[in-house]
Amino acid sequence: MAIEQTQTLPAPILSKALSAFVDKFPPMMGQKIDTSVYDPQVAARTQLQKDAMTAAGGLGSLVGPDAYKDFMSPYQTEVMDATLTEFDRQQAINQQGLRDAAIGAGAYGGGREGVQLAEYMNQGATNRAGLQAQLLNQGFQQAQGAAQQDMITRQGLGTYMDQMGQAQQAYDQATKDAATMAAREKEFEPYTRLGLIGQQLAQIQPGAFPTTTVGYQQSAAPASPMASFLGGAAGAGGILGKMGIFGS
Repeated sequence: MAIEQTQTLPAPILSKALSAFVDKFPPMMGQKIDTSVYDPQVAARTQLQKDAMTAAGGLGSLVGPDAYKDFMSPYQTEVMDATLTEFDRQQAINQQGLRDAAIGAGAYGGGREGVQLAEYMNQGATNRAGLQAQLLNQGFQQAQGAAQQDMITRQGLGTYMDQMGQAQQAYDQATKDAATMAAREKEFEPYTRLGLIGQQLAQIQPGAFPTTTVGYQQSAAPASPMASFLGGAAGAGGILGKMGIFGS
């Protein structure tokens, strides 16, 4: 027995778009996303950072009690010898002057001349030892100052190298992050595109496109699911609502 029916169909352009959209879902839902292509990547330490750490490790040799020794002048002994030789020469000249004075006064070889000479020689030995100690201390102070300055210079250089290394590492990390994000977006691009299309279709209001009402005869057999599905919707909004995918 034939039954007279009418059916309101959406505009052909909208019906085609909806069908294409729905046809995309089943195969995409079964696809696996390869998450390994956008695993987080960590930038390795740069060579500058490694060099800075090596330099920092070597600073320990500059703070010990013997750190100054590496900065002692190689000419320290020569300078001391030359200075003390000149001192001894002046001492000898002065001693001869005392003898000459004693001879002129007719006191050469006397007890007074001997006492004066002994006192002068004792004071000369004391002065000589003091001069030697002064020269040693001067060399030590200069070497210690050079060691401290070298440590300050190395610390500054190490800090600069570390800062530059951190900047390079940050740049490397940003590059890796950008590559990871690009890989993720590429992997999700089909789903993102489909989602955007779905959002646009879901926002179509009923009546936005002209519909067509057709009449036909149908046997008592039930209509196809797609025909019933499309026929029960009035416009794109109704179709999407029955799909239960987009819209509210």
